[in-house]
Amino acid sequence: MKKGFFICILFCIAFPAMARHVAGGELFYEYLGPAGGNSSNYRITLRLFRECNSPGPLLENEPVTVGIYSNATNSNVTNLNLTLVSNVSSISLNTSSIPCLVGNVNVCYQVALYSNTIVLPDNASGYTLSRNGCCRTDNITNLSVATNVGSNYITKIPGTNVLPNGHNSSPQFFVRDTVLVCASKRFVLDFGATDSDGDSLTYTFCDAFTSGGAGNNAPPPAILNLIPLPYAAPYFGASPLGSGVTINRTTGIISGIAPPAGTRVGYVVNVCITEWRKGIAISEHRKDFLLKVQSCDFIEAVLPPKTIQCKDSVVHFENLSTSSLITSYQWTFGDKIGGTSDKPVVDYHYQDTGRYTATLTVNGPQGCTGSDSTQVYVYPGFTPAFTISGSCYQNPFLFTDKTFARYGKVDSWQWDFGDPLVDTDTSSIQNPQYKYPRVLSATASLIVTSSKGCIDTVYKVLDVNDKPQLQLPFRDTLICSIDTLPIKVSNTGTYAWAPNKNILGANTANPLVFPKDTTKYYVTLSDNGCTNTDSVMVNVLPFIKVDLGKDTLICKTDFVQLKPVSYALSYQWNSVPAGNISAVKNPLVQPLVNTKYYVTANLGKCQDRDSMVITVAPYPIAMAGPDTVICFGSRIQLRSVVVADKINWTPTSSLLNPTSANPVAGPVKTTAYLLKVVDTSGCLKTVTDTVVVTVAPKVPANAGNDTVSIPGQPLQLQASGGSRYIWSPETGLSDPSIPNPVFTSDGSADSVKYKLRVYDANGCYGDDEIVIRVFKSGPDILVPSAFTPNGDGKNDVLRPFMYGISQLKYFNVYSRWGQLLFSTTETGRGWDGTFKGALQPPGAYVYSAEGADYTGKTIYRKGTAVLIR
Repeated sequence: MKKGFFICILFCIAFPAMARHVAGGELFYEYLGPAGGNSSNYRITLRLFRECNSPGPLLENEPVTVGIYSNATNSNVTNLNLTLVSNVSSISLNTSSIPCLVGNVNVCYQVALYSNTIVLPDNASGYTLSRNGCCRTDNITNLSVATNVGSNYITKIPGTNVLPNGHNSSPQFFVRDTVLVCASKRFVLDFGATDSDGDSLTYTFCDAFTSGGAGNNAPPPAILNLIPLPYAAPYFGASPLGSGVTINRTTGIISGIAPPAGTRVGYVVNVCITEWRKGIAISEHRKDFLLKVQSCDFIEAVLPPKTIQCKDSVVHFENLSTSSLITSYQWTFGDKIGGTSDKPVVDYHYQDTGRYTATLTVNGPQGCTGSDSTQVYVYPGFTPAFTISGSCYQNPFLFTDKTFARYGKVDSWQWDFGDPLVDTDTSSIQNPQYKYPRVLSATASLIVTSSKGCIDTVYKVLDVNDKPQLQLPFRDTLICSIDTLPIKVSNTGTYAWAPNKNILGANTANPLVFPKDTTKYYVTLSDNGCTNTDSVMVNVLPFIKVDLGKDTLICKTDFVQLKPVSYALSYQWNSVPAGNISAVKNPLVQPLVNTKYYVTANLGKCQDRDSMVITVAPYPIAMAGPDTVICFGSRIQLRSVVVADKINWTPTSSLLNPTSANPVAGPVKTTAYLLKVVDTSGCLKTVTDTVVVTVAPKVPANAGNDTVSIPGQPLQLQASGGSRYIWSPETGLSDPSIPNPVFTSDGSADSVKYKLRVYDANGCYGDDEIVIRVFKSGPDILVPSAFTPNGDGKNDVLRPFMYGISQLKYFNVYSRWGQLLFSTTETGRGWDGTFKGALQPPGAYVYSAEGADYTGKTIYRKGTAVLIR
């Protein structure tokens, strides 16, 4: 029995633009009687809801026009204006009566009825009544379009095709719209209806409709176009509140776990009623509304009506409510020992079988409580099971219940035989039969109950064939002429084997055959009129031979597969020396010494033997030696260790004697030399090894550019390219073993040539030379008298040449009119014959230069140079 509070707010469909204050509506009609001339008089009514606190227009000012359409053509027959027929009333929910409600909840609606009468001719197809509106409330949660979504309330009047006798008044939904729904909490909403004709009603969720784009209260369109709303996944018309909410098909009760409140206004829900009269569906009626889910909470206990445990004696209990206000739990389990618990979730072990009433009481702040109970059935030892016998669709399959109930007795069966194309493949007797109409694979199910309230379901997959199963152990085999062969078949039925020659048990499932020649035996299986035929080929040999092959040689540690040639079906092996060998036709062995293998091959009682010797040879040895480094341009002799009679080194392009164990290598770049060896008199497998000869880069010895000097003035040399330096001759150098010795001329020679040898970290070396010209005239700055800046790399730049000068203070070039065209203080720089990117004309140009020698003495030179183009 359920107790607690169910909280829901209904905000029904809003009309567009100026009418978004409307919260829902229902269009219905009443048959008032005949009007003469095969016509009928009807009262058409529209019920609209408006939120009490809405700032929008009042219901008293709402214009309503209903379009009436033929069901045969969907074309407009006529229009009917409805007028307000009574004062607008109000309905509201007294939330103060709900204890411990958390959340700002206000539920109040104004309700208005608009009505008028009309005479309609009776016709075969009937009519559809439609009231179009422009726009629903914006930002509806379960729609994919946020704004300007229209509404269309409809109901249907049946024609004489489905209602040849009598007339119909539509159902009318109960006005029970002041119920609250809290997000993610259980709720129950009565959306039932009453029918004045006493017709049976069934309820479903269904698509709500949008308008065809007409403005609010615009004239109804000429053709009725029912356009479903654009629902947003995972919601759709048949599931507008998600999978956690359902509607009872018989009562119209909407219940389940409410969806999230979200940030939008609510969820569009449309309920369709089908009217049934004498088992025939005669019409459809609907109500369209907006369910606003609130962020609210309250104390409640929710348990299922029944809790059945028929597997063991442990029952799982937990509160199905999602309330966050609960502060304590108190369970009573209704058994003799008075079991209790204060845990939120309990697995309780009942000491005895029986029926119990378990109760949960929950407590919250301010003394709020909630309570619920469940009927507990504890009868362990209930095991559902069934068997199936049958093989082909020509005959019925027998389904036999094998359910075991330790307590009570099995008292109901609901079979579903799994035929996907029919709805009549069911039965409620204990051991039914069912004849399948065709070949298929089906899943049969049995829902079975006991007198103690146990219920369970079991499934089995079965194959329905066009003939009985006939599973032979083999279809082709081999025997010796002196053997007898059993053929064992496990399927049930009547057997007939042919030919009836050299066979025992020709009418059984397990005959013995002993043919002297190759024979094909045919078997026919009959099972209640279904037949199947198959065959077995028995090949017969008069004797058996085995050939293990020639003796062979392998490399030590290798595996080898023995491959006897024979029709035998079994093999036994042994060896000398003894080893463990699998009793298969092609065993894998690994002899480490010379070994002789023996095989015994059997085909039934026929037998043969053979043997072979496997000689084991060691692998050849190939050790290429350690990796090494050589200088660029040098050679090295490779020193390998080889035990083999065939040697080959690659690559051969930089080797002398590549087929010897110790070739000479002279690579110009780092090279990996691959050594391959084969022992042609023993193990024939190739063994390889590699040695890497790294070629050190060429030493970039650099003694510096040729230069000049004057007697008595020191000149520092600057070499580069390695880690150790040797200058020769040593004459005039401060230290011949450093990269930057100081040269001082004694004036006895006009020039000196020095040779420099530079060593790197690998001991490799490179040589370079430098020539020092000695000017005995003293420090000077010399400038060429002409230059040719034509880009040929010769005399393209006018620059000063300095002898005994330690610092260039400036070098300037002027035009004939004294304009400064170029200036530098950098040694080695010069003028290229341009000024600000422009080529200067041929002619004479003035230069001046000033520098200082090693003693600080100033040297000044001035003159002219000719630019030649």
